[in-house]
Amino acid sequence: MKRREFGAWMCTSALATGAWAQEAYPARPISLIVPYGAGGVTDVVARALAQGMGRQLGQNVVVENKPGAGASMGVMDMRSARPDGYRLTLAPVSIFRQPHIQKVQYDPVRDLSYIAAYMAYDFVLAVPQDSPFKTVQDLVEFARKNPGALDYGTPGKFTANHVVMALLEQATGARFTHAPFKGDADALNALMAGHIKSGVFANTVLPYLSSGKLRALASASETRPEAFANVPTLREAGYAFDVPSPLGIAGPRALPPEIVRRLEAAIQAAMDEPAFRQVVANYGVRTQFRGSQDYTAFARKSFEDEKKIVQNIGLED
Repeated sequence: MKRREFGAWMCTSALATGAWAQEAYPARPISLIVPYGAGGVTDVVARALAQGMGRQLGQNVVVENKPGAGASMGVMDMRSARPDGYRLTLAPVSIFRQPHIQKVQYDPVRDLSYIAAYMAYDFVLAVPQDSPFKTVQDLVEFARKNPGALDYGTPGKFTANHVVMALLEQATGARFTHAPFKGDADALNALMAGHIKSGVFANTVLPYLSSGKLRALASASETRPEAFANVPTLREAGYAFDVPSPLGIAGPRALPPEIVRRLEAAIQAAMDEPAFRQVVANYGVRTQFRGSQDYTAFARKSFEDEKKIVQNIGLED
């Protein structure tokens, strides 16, 4: 073969090999870190999504539970993961708040490639069924007249649940007493036992609302979620704020755009599968797709917004 012909053949071969390599992704199973314990709503929904993604991608998506450290174990893992699309993580909103509370070893904007969001948490202010508070306005008025006399439970300080009530204080001038617990279950038990007067919960509160044991006063969602269709939002009640809390999937920084697009499409398609839709319906979870561009913009804005929220709440409250 002549030198010129050989050079042309090598160039064509290299291009073909490069194209083949891109088309081959994924060529092996993908790991997805869930920074929460196994068995909770977030874990169950993530596993349903992972199964759908696996069907779309032609490779298994294997869930790894890594709870602890304020749900930041996933983003920490991404700092050392190769940007090849084989190691991913859930990216909860708490990772945007944590760096403003204490020193952390990650930057949620710099260290992650945001692929797509697939669901949104909804937070509901609830009271016992026999509570004298029939509306959120009743509760606010009582707290105004009796500063600190009305307590509320959450899964902990600086959780989104806590942020809901801190913002309600700022919007109304009312003063509540925060009672942080280790999780939603503990706070729910305390409310059911009469140890606290109110609480802010995610979808774990649904069975208690359905059974009539608790009453929902308002949700902190942008619009009424289907699971809480009969519950007014805080905006509808006259308080000009909501607490958006999308949950999505991210990879290490510098994840190649073609891999991001492949995964983004797989997530969106998996969300439309009947099996996934059945799981989210069972738990009353609200699906909300955000593509990579929108999700990245949300991450950057949230990181800045959370700084202001933490400063307003105060580290010593």
